[in-house]
Amino acid sequence: MVPVVRASRDFRRACQEARVDGPLALVPTMGFLHDGHGSLIRAGRNLAPTVAVTIFVNPTQFAPNEDLSRYPRDLEGDLRRCEEAGASFVFAPGSPSEIYAPGFQTFVEPGPLAAPLCGGRRPGHFRGVCTVVAKLFALSRADVALFGEKDYQQFLIIRRMAADLDLGTEVIGRPIVREPDGLARSSRNAYLSPEERPRATALWKSILSVRERFRSGERDPAALEALARDTLARAGLRVDYAELRDPNELQPVASPDPSTRLFLAAFLGKTRLIDNAALGE
Repeated sequence: MVPVVRASRDFRRACQEARVDGPLALVPTMGFLHDGHGSLIRAGRNLAPTVAVTIFVNPTQFAPNEDLSRYPRDLEGDLRRCEEAGASFVFAPGSPSEIYAPGFQTFVEPGPLAAPLCGGRRPGHFRGVCTVVAKLFALSRADVALFGEKDYQQFLIIRRMAADLDLGTEVIGRPIVREPDGLARSSRNAYLSPEERPRATALWKSILSVRERFRSGERDPAALEALARDTLARAGLRVDYAELRDPNELQPVASPDPSTRLFLAAFLGKTRLIDNAALGE
């Protein structure tokens, strides 16, 4: 089984020793790993001789009314997936105090990239994300870190944070891994009931519908966004947002082009699902 460290000091030491042999790749996760995480680990193997995976359900990125207590956890299964994907070792903190020591009071506040989309719907979420990732970068001194583009806004924010703060870690985004029916792989898919699971494909169907309308010549952002919302609503999902944004600064677009991304968030029962894609893919 892949080696596991539980203390922050041991993780720091393991990373220091690994960097003697060359670059270190880092794959931060909240656990309950799936094939999307496996693709990040395998991509890391192509970039560095050592790939460290972190498994930590970060409490600071959850609001009081969110799903911290019921977030799915399966450390044994996660370690098996890490082994299969080629991870070198895993940091799974034994308790939150390994990351947030008693008296912890310093947080990383993101900038304008965190204002729209999920940032507007989940106040404080990206503050928690940036803080924990900055800590993991500081502990590991990783040369590269890999993040899935399902959480595209998160990827942009972390990449900007690493550059702005000169953290020395290159942040690389990797394509979304999807189920055969198009649903983006996500740990939260485990929340879906057997009856809800087929309806969750409405996010992917919305993307396909908007792409087809775009290819047919539609360039009105409001019309394309309305099509996405209607597709989600017809499947019985409660729309949180369906917005077209530029792929770099997440600003609204007046005239979308193939690089413009459609961002979706919707509730299916109590489960909040997100997805995104470029119009030209």
